[in-house]
Amino acid sequence: MASENPFKGIFTSLPKPGGGEFGKFYSLPALNDPRIDKLPYSIRILLESAIRNCDNFQVTPADVEKIIDWENTSPKQVEIPFKPARVLLQDFTGVPAVVDLACMRDAMNQLGGDSNKINPLVPVDLVIDHSVQVDVARNENALQANMELEFQRNKERFAFLKWGSNAFCNMLVVPPGSGIVHQVNLEYLGRVVFNTDGILYPDSVVGTDSHTTMIDGLGVAGWGVGGIEAEAAMLGQPMSMVLPGVVGFKLSGKLQNGVTATDLVLTVTQMLRKHGVVGKFVEFYGEGMGELSLADRATIANMSPEYGATMGFFPVDHVTLQYLKLTGRSNDTVAMIEAYLRANKMFVDYSQPQQERIYSSYLELDLSSVEPCVSGPKRPHDRVSLKDMKADWHSCLDNKVGFKGFGVPKEEQGKVAQFLFHGQPAELKHGSIVIAAITSCTNTSNPSVMLGAGIVAKKACELGLEVKPWVKTSLAPGSGVVTKYLLQSGLQKFLSQQGFHIVGYGCTTCIGNSGELNESVSSAISDNDIIAAAVLSGNRNFEGRVHPLTRANYLASPPLVVAYALAGTVDIDFEKEPIGIGKDGKSVYFRDIWPTNEEIAEVVRSSVLPDMFKSTYEAITKGNPMWNSLSVSSASLYAWDSNSTYIHEPPYFKDMTMNPPGPHGVKNAYCLLNFGDSITTDHISPAGSIHKDSPAAKYLMEHGVDRRDFNSYGSRRGNDEIMARGTFANIRLVNKLLNGEVGPKTIHFPSGDKLYVYDAAMRYKASGQDTIVLAGAEYGSGSSRDWAAKGPMLLGVKAVIAKSFERIHRSNLVGMGILPLCFKPARTPTP
Repeated sequence: MASENPFKGIFTSLPKPGGGEFGKFYSLPALNDPRIDKLPYSIRILLESAIRNCDNFQVTPADVEKIIDWENTSPKQVEIPFKPARVLLQDFTGVPAVVDLACMRDAMNQLGGDSNKINPLVPVDLVIDHSVQVDVARNENALQANMELEFQRNKERFAFLKWGSNAFCNMLVVPPGSGIVHQVNLEYLGRVVFNTDGILYPDSVVGTDSHTTMIDGLGVAGWGVGGIEAEAAMLGQPMSMVLPGVVGFKLSGKLQNGVTATDLVLTVTQMLRKHGVVGKFVEFYGEGMGELSLADRATIANMSPEYGATMGFFPVDHVTLQYLKLTGRSNDTVAMIEAYLRANKMFVDYSQPQQERIYSSYLELDLSSVEPCVSGPKRPHDRVSLKDMKADWHSCLDNKVGFKGFGVPKEEQGKVAQFLFHGQPAELKHGSIVIAAITSCTNTSNPSVMLGAGIVAKKACELGLEVKPWVKTSLAPGSGVVTKYLLQSGLQKFLSQQGFHIVGYGCTTCIGNSGELNESVSSAISDNDIIAAAVLSGNRNFEGRVHPLTRANYLASPPLVVAYALAGTVDIDFEKEPIGIGKDGKSVYFRDIWPTNEEIAEVVRSSVLPDMFKSTYEAITKGNPMWNSLSVSSASLYAWDSNSTYIHEPPYFKDMTMNPPGPHGVKNAYCLLNFGDSITTDHISPAGSIHKDSPAAKYLMEHGVDRRDFNSYGSRRGNDEIMARGTFANIRLVNKLLNGEVGPKTIHFPSGDKLYVYDAAMRYKASGQDTIVLAGAEYGSGSSRDWAAKGPMLLGVKAVIAKSFERIHRSNLVGMGILPLCFKPARTPTP
């Protein structure tokens, strides 16, 4: 059982300069162990947590010694417990987490216990940001119209979350329309250092969104976990994790003129992907750090899942402190943060000689070598230099179907689809852009690229260029602060003039909430088999994610999104070919509209002001009229509605007893699906639209839901009936059992019938037959999506046998009782 902390001898006071104390803390220097001075900063955070939580039960002195001896223990894959300071949720992943908590309360009640004991023991922040869709775009009223539609569709879910915020202790819900979870975390929720009842300790966070890593840019240790792990952390359980290796990534030099933070992060992603950083921390250091704003650091940290690392960590330094002041944290708070981190050897002062730290491996990047680039057409780490884009696009058309190929015969590559758009002649070709979205957590927290996009739009307007009307353009800022500085700078009017009206404050296009394309555009693509393109400032571009009809999806900086929207195609060489014809009849080139770094920096200096952050976040928890008008029950137990298609009592705790049932074998299992490499959680449990012919659609129609009200799979994660039917429902699914046919179907072996995956799984379950899934490398990569494990469990899948697994998904499978097994080297699933 737990006992007194054996490290109480190093629990000491942190004095204030003017007298008194900030609080007390566990002092790493007081251990007098020279090994600590060589530890990476990210490992020191794990060490402090282990010391503070050491109770000889959940955390032992032996665990502390493993971390201190990191240089020798980390190569041995030793396990350590970690207790994060808080948990972060968004609504797609937060709804099922709160459903599970509500269900646990019911189970506790049925077993005769005190249901009110089911409460988060650490702070839980839930930001509603994944529900807004781009139904209305290119319209001054788009923001209000989309929010009204969001509330109409999600009223039941929102009311459930509002109930949860009242029923559970330690839970803050940030209402819809406030911003993207990771930007709100960066600008407002991130504490950097906690002061709880006079005890000081570093902020750390796990979140049910893989891009929780964005907070690493603020010097807060944070990463994505599955909902199952997050729920355990909420309830005070330590997370068991392998003590990670740490890649030291040295930055030197300075970005060249015209190069953005997005170009940098796509370059870093490609480098780290090549180096191999799965399961590792990456820690950035070097003189180049001084050249990166905190927003630039956050952009790099954000894409940790795309380069495969658990974290991309930037230790706290003077740049961090300046950002904390800019975003409205008080001077007293910042003084406490600096004093604590300096006292505990967790602050980097680049004006002082640097103690040499040990890393598991090393990488270096000269920032001046970074070139403008994009990534795509189907994976975030497939970087393409802007100067090579046209040639790369043509090779993608030529190449056989794959991550870098569409297999279009030469004679069909020049195909033109002509159609009428609102009565006006229009045309699409392979590579024509139909979606251009400034979206996602990666870039919309970065003033330099957001204001850069505004300058591009302004220059284009002044030269007489216009985005073609059939391109669905949208701007979804990460927080209300972005709108304030776009208005302050006078640049929002030019973005709106080019069709980039504000459509909502949320993830939108990056998670597939891109809304419908105009029917004439959709028909032109489908009827002529056009490889249409989307360009977005996001972090994920897996096929089928952004929109079912955009087979080519490129990640790009916000200013590049505007430039490509103006060009109307990805089939362009920006160095040699004009973007369009200006009002004077002359050709306008990329260089004519692209801003210099100095132009951007000047607008940032004059437009991004501390009061903007203060006023935005003072109002954030007050909500908005639609949120405030939601009436919810004050009961501590949730009143489940059996007719609800959004919130449904899940089966996990039904018939639960005080004694667990024990292990069971898997025998004579049938193969439900046989996959190749890189099956993502989007393939397993899509978040986007519900196809009209799918089992989920059939269920909804049987329950009286009109097709226009289907909403998305992501918004219905509180209903296990729909999510089970949506498992393996991605329309781009490639199952080897179907011999080349693409889609969410499989072969039911006993009968030989070709069925939807759900229908086949239910046949197997009805016959009492177990099933397994076979796969290649990187199974479960992408978003940290617990339904990608819950869904297969409900389908009766007992094991997944793959070449390799993504870290979070593997732990989710274990949490749901599905065995994640790896093929031995040189063994692969048979076709």
